[in-house]
Amino acid sequence: MQCQICSKRDATIHLTEIADGVRTEMHICEHCAAEQDISVKSQIPINELLSNLLAVQPTDDELSGESDQALACPTCGFTLAQFRKEGVLGCPRDYEVFEDAMLPLIQKAHDGRAAHSGKIPKTTPGDERKQMELLNLRQKLEAAVRSEDYETAAQLRDKIRQSEQ
Repeated sequence: MQCQICSKRDATIHLTEIADGVRTEMHICEHCAAEQDISVKSQIPINELLSNLLAVQPTDDELSGESDQALACPTCGFTLAQFRKEGVLGCPRDYEVFEDAMLPLIQKAHDGRAAHSGKIPKTTPGDERKQMELLNLRQKLEAAVRSEDYETAAQLRDKIRQSEQ
């Protein structure tokens, strides 16, 4: 599609305006948009987005002189520096190996939360929703007992009793 202003270049910017119920579309090139002082925010490339997310504050270990290069996965040899550069991990074990360094990144990406809380569809009936929440609490209780975290287990037990009433 040609630019509607210069008719020379391909239109890469597509503007839609609705005024008084009338829809108008304009297709222009980047050069003409700049001449018309039309501010266009281009999409952020995925590499740049990941780089911004990975630019977390240095950890205490990094500040004390420990290098990212020193921490490497014993399974695949992947380093934290490679993760920061490439934005991907080498193997499933990397999540455990780099957990301390990745936690701030995960919290930053998920509004301060680092634990998956799951989702229950809004259309789920109330009784079924309650049963799903009880099942989730029971699973957490079993995990707490297995890890001998009896204080958490007692709190979960009390929540289950309260929910069942």
